[in-house]
Amino acid sequence: MSKSFTVFLVDDDADDTLLFNEVLNEVNPGVKLISATNGQEALSTLNTITNYPDIIFLDLNMPRMDGKECLRLIKTNTVYGHIPVFMYSTSSMPKDIQEAIANGAACFITKPSSLKELKHILSTIINSLPDQLEAALKSLSMNAESTIFC
Repeated sequence: MSKSFTVFLVDDDADDTLLFNEVLNEVNPGVKLISATNGQEALSTLNTITNYPDIIFLDLNMPRMDGKECLRLIKTNTVYGHIPVFMYSTSSMPKDIQEAIANGAACFITKPSSLKELKHILSTIINSLPDQLEAALKSLSMNAESTIFC
């Protein structure tokens, strides 16, 4: 039986959120997904819940508060700053990638163009939690079809 985890997806694109949820459910039906549509909503959620997510996927470009500012605020928080944050964006700009990693993102993932690749990424991450995440990320960054920097 697989362990249950909670994933927090922060993304303003409803279609991307729906696809992410469907693929995550295929990977492991026991995974709970919580979501927010912008950084401000994400921080509000993190400040009010008591069961923190195991990992956070954070889009870069969102209204109200973008992913860069949200990442900075998450990582400087003493209560939930330890949670691994994966930047999850359509961007593959080197400046965005470098800034995200410098500000504490565990990984920068350019949104994959295929459901097969998304399933591979989510499966690798979820199946490595919590103890083998670092090794899984190294493997993903070396072998992924999409752009992944860890």
